[in-house]
Amino acid sequence: MEESISISQQREIYKVVEKLVSGNFREPLALLKRLVKDLVNHKGFNITGGRVWELLVDEMAYVLRMQYGNVEKIPEGYKIYIQDQPFLSRIVFERTMVNIETDKLLKEKGIQMYSASGVGPIIRTRDGKFYKYLLGFNGPEIDSKFIETLTVISSVATISIKNIVDNIEKKKIRDDLYQAAQIQKNLLPDHYLEFLDYEIFGVCIPDSAVGGDYFDYLKMEGEEERLGIVISDAASKGLSAAVQALYVSGAMRMGWSYSIRMSDLFKKLNHLVYKAFPYERFVTLFYCELTNTSNRLVLYVNAGHCAPIHYRARNDKISKLLPTGGLLGLLPEQNFKVENIQMGIGDILLLYTDGISDALDSQRNIYGEDRLVELLRKNKDLNSKEIAYSIIEDVHNFQGQTEVNDDKTIIVVKRAKK
Repeated sequence: MEESISISQQREIYKVVEKLVSGNFREPLALLKRLVKDLVNHKGFNITGGRVWELLVDEMAYVLRMQYGNVEKIPEGYKIYIQDQPFLSRIVFERTMVNIETDKLLKEKGIQMYSASGVGPIIRTRDGKFYKYLLGFNGPEIDSKFIETLTVISSVATISIKNIVDNIEKKKIRDDLYQAAQIQKNLLPDHYLEFLDYEIFGVCIPDSAVGGDYFDYLKMEGEEERLGIVISDAASKGLSAAVQALYVSGAMRMGWSYSIRMSDLFKKLNHLVYKAFPYERFVTLFYCELTNTSNRLVLYVNAGHCAPIHYRARNDKISKLLPTGGLLGLLPEQNFKVENIQMGIGDILLLYTDGISDALDSQRNIYGEDRLVELLRKNKDLNSKEIAYSIIEDVHNFQGQTEVNDDKTIIVVKRAKK
């Protein structure tokens, strides 16, 4: 059985590619051409060459827009007609495919195997649905790891292209953004909540009018046995991220209300995100459930989210609640494990999004998890609200006037000394 890339590798690839496409691009092709060059030149990827293809709807063909690196050069403007390549109709469902080359010219150039990843918007035509762009990459070894790496790359590139289009249309949707911001604000729970002997405080600060971060407290009317806490981060930005966050929030609440097993709930949620968001599939989500047990057992599932920090007051120790499953929506079928911790008196559980840990100062230094741990220890005797705002203030002071920003969400769960 071929080995897949790990969850940590998924996140690392995502972050590296996100940086490669973080420049100011006026149109999608410029971004894709730059991305192919950067990936081929980057020592961390097993990629030796690449091509960019664009869909011509009137001709039902993909035309070559760029080729770079260690690839057999084919004529500029060469076209591959969809009727001659049946696999092109399947990429919209699988995103990345590898197969035996059948095009006569490409075979004459010595190309025996191809890889193709769909990127950008999905275009509806008379013959079906197709990605606006295709990225083709070469590597010394094409295996399952290579395919999953291309899937992550194409997903991040698609998000970036969507952001370019969003920026172009930004002036047209200001009123809609304002209304969406009001809706999103109204959907967030009250910051402070008490449950049993827990004090809980959450705050969400979007980078723009609307954002992809959200948090929620899940509790049945009159039920005192359990409380669910959710924190999530959608991969895209702005309105698209807000829609995705709203979708995930609604699905999470509905599944939770039916008392579906946590592992099954996340498996279904992953499949829903994969199907519902062909452009922006990445969502990280952490869910924990506080229970009314004598040892205050806390059950949790971490779908590729920043690892929450558990401070143990008894021995002044720190542990992290690492991912128990992959990013929601990356692959159609994923399994998620349920893990648990115990919250002793004075213990603190700190949940946050990467807008906190990955905040940058003017010199592009990262805030980092070590600062979070240090600050948490320093303020361990404060209440949950004071701890949350001390972290927000520290991150704000660290960033200063830098223009690089992201949504910031933090939840502090503290078992009070009663």
